[in-house]
Amino acid sequence: MSKFSTFLRSGHWPTLAASFLYFDFCFAVWVLNGAMGPFISESYGLTPAQKGFMLSVPILAGALMRFPLGVLSQYIGRKNAAMVEMTLIVAALAFGFFFVDSYDGVLAMGVLLGIAGASFGVALSLGSGWFPPKYKGLAMGIAGAGNSGTVLAVLFAPPLAQAFGWQTVYGLAALTMLLPMAVMWFAAKEPPDREHQSFREHIACLFEKDGWAFSLIYIVTFGGFIGLSSFLPTYFHDQFKVTKIEAGQLTMLATLMGSAVRVLGGYISDRIGGINTLSGVLMLVAATLTMCGFAGSSLALTTLLFMLCFAALGAGNGALFQLVPLRWPLTTAVAGSMIGEVGALGGGFLPNAMGVSKQYAGTYLFGFLAFTALALLMLVMLRMVQIRWTRTWAEKGGRAKPAPAEAAHLGKNNSQTTSNTLNSSDTASAAFHSARGSR
Repeated sequence: MSKFSTFLRSGHWPTLAASFLYFDFCFAVWVLNGAMGPFISESYGLTPAQKGFMLSVPILAGALMRFPLGVLSQYIGRKNAAMVEMTLIVAALAFGFFFVDSYDGVLAMGVLLGIAGASFGVALSLGSGWFPPKYKGLAMGIAGAGNSGTVLAVLFAPPLAQAFGWQTVYGLAALTMLLPMAVMWFAAKEPPDREHQSFREHIACLFEKDGWAFSLIYIVTFGGFIGLSSFLPTYFHDQFKVTKIEAGQLTMLATLMGSAVRVLGGYISDRIGGINTLSGVLMLVAATLTMCGFAGSSLALTTLLFMLCFAALGAGNGALFQLVPLRWPLTTAVAGSMIGEVGALGGGFLPNAMGVSKQYAGTYLFGFLAFTALALLMLVMLRMVQIRWTRTWAEKGGRAKPAPAEAAHLGKNNSQTTSNTLNSSDTASAAFHSARGSR
């Protein structure tokens, strides 16, 4: 507990709390169509492929909006960018409440929900900006745990949709956004790590191999998280014939694991390194998704496997973003947005793969296996690139390199130790010669 208190004192915890709340509510809005998928599908009689496409639209739109918001935050500040985004989200939800009444309207609403999905890079950079490098992983893990907004969506949206109609849920969600807006306005402070750089400098990570390596790994960890979060209510409802509300509750069990373990993933990565953590995560994701594909007849076993899979995905998200500020310490927001953008685009792959697999093969198995193959491919890539990473900007396993002051202190201690050893050696030598002379 004392270590956590030290962590909180090392930065500005009200900003971290505001960042978590901002990301949490934005994430809940982002996956609203996924949480209400069974209701929307029933209203318009959608095919499996149409369901998958409908659920992928908010994910893809959010991915494309992440990088522009990250760049904007570098010019107007992360706090101001967050306020602008939340204002647009309220307007988008008002559109859904008043105007969505067809499948095409749902697709258009999916694009607007993507505004909420743009929050990721800004939220994590804002929350961790006040904290020193050795605590970045934990700070980003706490801010990133705002993906627990998925839990809010799948827990509350289905019963509200059943009671008042799914379009009404958009209006209710607009009202809830006033809370994180108020907290952000009064509690958050812009971190001091902001620098004025050219646009070319802002997008430099787009032209680096490391940026694309991070992004591809994030396709599995975050893309898997958001893709499965959006698709699971539909999967549970169609595969096991549970009620729409029960499908949301089962999804909540899985997503809650992913959200909670994200903080632990950042914490563990600070100690054993993000590379080591990611290696274990990718192996576990591949194993659990494969087993989920073959466990389609057992609701209990499938739920447990999904919980384990989401725990691994959550830890992987925390681990990857422990590494981002080590690689891009001065442009964390933009680098995070770029990585998040490509990663979230991968999330659009999974609902479509599942829907197409079901429609044309009569089973979801091939959708699971496709993502399993992707996870194993990313594991191979990680083991290759980590050799160069640990020779340049990270310690062995992916831990943070000592800060200059710490390195100087260690050097001083080493010099003192060497000096003491030499002095001891000189003393021993003098004593030896003195004794020899006396003889």
